[in-house]
Amino acid sequence: MSIRVLVVDDSAVVRKLIVRAVRTQPDMEVAGVATNGVEAVELARDLHPDVITLDVEMPEMNGLDALRKIMMLKLEPRPKVLMCSSLTTEGSKVTVRALFRGADDFIAKDADQITRGARGFTEQLIDKIRALAETPEPTHATACQGGFSPPCALSMVNSLCEKRFDALVIGSSTGGPSVLETLVAGLPAGCPFPVAIAQHMPPTFTQSLANRLDSMSNVRVKLGEHREWFEAGMVYIGQGGKHIRLIQSGGPVRVEIDEEPRNALYKPSVNELFRSASECFGNRVLGIMLTGMGDDGLEGARELVRRGGTLLAQSSESCVVYGMPKAVVEAGLVAGTADPHGLRRVLTQIAVGGGGAKRSA
Repeated sequence: MSIRVLVVDDSAVVRKLIVRAVRTQPDMEVAGVATNGVEAVELARDLHPDVITLDVEMPEMNGLDALRKIMMLKLEPRPKVLMCSSLTTEGSKVTVRALFRGADDFIAKDADQITRGARGFTEQLIDKIRALAETPEPTHATACQGGFSPPCALSMVNSLCEKRFDALVIGSSTGGPSVLETLVAGLPAGCPFPVAIAQHMPPTFTQSLANRLDSMSNVRVKLGEHREWFEAGMVYIGQGGKHIRLIQSGGPVRVEIDEEPRNALYKPSVNELFRSASECFGNRVLGIMLTGMGDDGLEGARELVRRGGTLLAQSSESCVVYGMPKAVVEAGLVAGTADPHGLRRVLTQIAVGGGGAKRSA
C-alpha cells in the first residue's frame, strides 16, 4: 500500500517541489493538492490521506485553523499532519501552537534553500512523511496500574516514588512537544528537582517551545543559558542548534550550552544530555525517553543506567514515532514504559511525595 499524501501550500513553487518529491518515491503517491486551508479541510474529508503536509501561513484559512477543523472531522484512521513552517519567529510560534493542538511534526522551510533546489529539504520531508506513516508497534503486554506496562510493575512505580532523585532529564523528538506539555504541566510549584530537556528543534522553535511551556506550567520554564546554575524547580530547554549538558567542577551543577560535537546528527543531542547528567548525578538521576525517530539517546542512556540512574520510556502505542524509545527498550535499559499520562502521574508522585533533591539521603 502506498502512503497517500495531501499537499497543502499556497506557494506554487513549494507545492511543485513537494509533489515532485513525493512522486519520486515508489511507496508514496499524491492523493491531492490544496492551495489554502478551506480546500485542505474539504480534501482531507473526501480523500482520507495518510499524511497531510500543511502550510502554516495561507490565505482564506491559515494552517492552524485548518488543523483544528481537520481534527474535528474525527477521521479514522486520523491522518498524520506535518506542518510546513517558515524559519521566522512568528512562524515558529504558530508551529509550536500547532504541535500542541495535534500536529504530529513540522519541517522548516528555508526560502533560499528552496530557491536553490532544496535537496536537503526534500530529503528531510520524505524521511518525515515515511516515519509518520509507519504504524507504531502494538503492545501485547497488559498495562499495570498507574498506566505502566511490564517490565514496570506497580511495585516498581512505588519504589520510584520512594527513591531520591536530584535531577530529571528528558529526550524528545517527533511528536514530543505535546507530551512535554503533559509532563511539565504536572510538575508542582516548588518541584524539588531541576529538569533539563533535549528536544530536536531549530533555534527559533526551541525558544517558542520554552515560552509556550512556561505559560502553562507551575514551574519556571526557560531556554538554557551557558554556565547558569541548574536549580530545583526550574525546567531548562536545550537551544536548537547547540547541545545542552550538565557540568560540575568543585561546586553546584551548571548548565552548559555548546556546539561541540559539531558533527552530531542532532543538536541538541539526547546522548550528550543523558551522559553528562549521569556524570553529575550518578544514581540520583531519572531519565525519560519520549517519542522520536532514530536512536539518539541510546548511548547516553547506557551510561546513565551503568552509573545507577533510572530510565523510563514512552510506550509504543502512544508514540507518534516509536524510534528513540524502542532503541532503549530493546537494549534492556528501561525500568518501565508508560503513556504520557502514566509518566505524568509518577513524576507528580515523585515531586509531591518527596522523591527529589530536598529529601535527606
